[in-house]
Amino acid sequence: MVQTVLIYSMGEVIGDGLIKLPFIAGLRAAFPDARITWCAAKGDTVYTGPLKTVVQGYIDEVILEGANGASVLDSLPWSRPFGGRKFDLVIDTQENLRRGGVARRGAAGRFVSAARQARSQDWPVAVTDRLARLLTLATDGQGAPRPLALTHPDALKAAEILLPAGQTYVGLAPGAGGQDKRWPLENYLDLARRIVAQGWTPVFFFGPDEAEDAAIAAREIPRAVQPERNRTDGLPVKGPLLVIALAGRLAAGVANDAGPGHMLAAGGAPLLSLQQDRRKAVKFRPAAERLEMLIAEDYGSGMGALPTNAVWAAVEKLVSGAS
Repeated sequence: MVQTVLIYSMGEVIGDGLIKLPFIAGLRAAFPDARITWCAAKGDTVYTGPLKTVVQGYIDEVILEGANGASVLDSLPWSRPFGGRKFDLVIDTQENLRRGGVARRGAAGRFVSAARQARSQDWPVAVTDRLARLLTLATDGQGAPRPLALTHPDALKAAEILLPAGQTYVGLAPGAGGQDKRWPLENYLDLARRIVAQGWTPVFFFGPDEAEDAAIAAREIPRAVQPERNRTDGLPVKGPLLVIALAGRLAAGVANDAGPGHMLAAGGAPLLSLQQDRRKAVKFRPAAERLEMLIAEDYGSGMGALPTNAVWAAVEKLVSGAS
């Protein structure tokens, strides 16, 4: 019986942390009673920062300190990774063989290694598929990534208040880290008008640096909801935790290749991902249970080449539940 699990990584910035959330949810479902420990061997992970509340109940402990493989010296025989602790199951998610050897020293039982799997010809390109492969191996084929089932009471209550039952909500996340990854705001506004005309409710997700775009959307689409703007629920929930909670109330979501798309996927929203180029679309696609992708380079140059009609058709497909 697996009572202790160690997940070994080098660390996570926000994008890495978000894309791994369905893997973490699947891991907890496979081992509901185990103590799950996450090791960020380079000493930093968003699971102790902006995503700490998101992974409550999924990760029991995070190891950040110690000779855990970041340095070559950590591989020496007298080094004691993880403080000398042993775990029933160790899943090594990184692909360096030397560091994988350090991770293996923490295994009292089963050891599943991405570093070894990466040498096989059928190792998947997509990060989400690689994590799914590791989870399958660790659970004898029984485990699979899944949406987070949040139990945070304030987050669930806030989502219920902000997006009350009785409407069909379609999430729209126009932001991205770089302007070249953004489908034009005007196109999102056009899409929102179609959503309203269908009798559905558009829900805009804007980041803290997108106040100008949020104001334009509020003016142009007055029937749209912006959950984090002018809130009256009074609950202390914001950021990724709130977005993930709200995602569970969406009939569909549309997002660029950026963090909000991974948040919507982690929360269980059927997702249309708008991608700039096929290589990145394959490797970093969101881990949504129901996913549609449109890739700009298939239509021309730049994100503006993505036609609104194609986006709308994909949204209708997701909302209808058509396969």
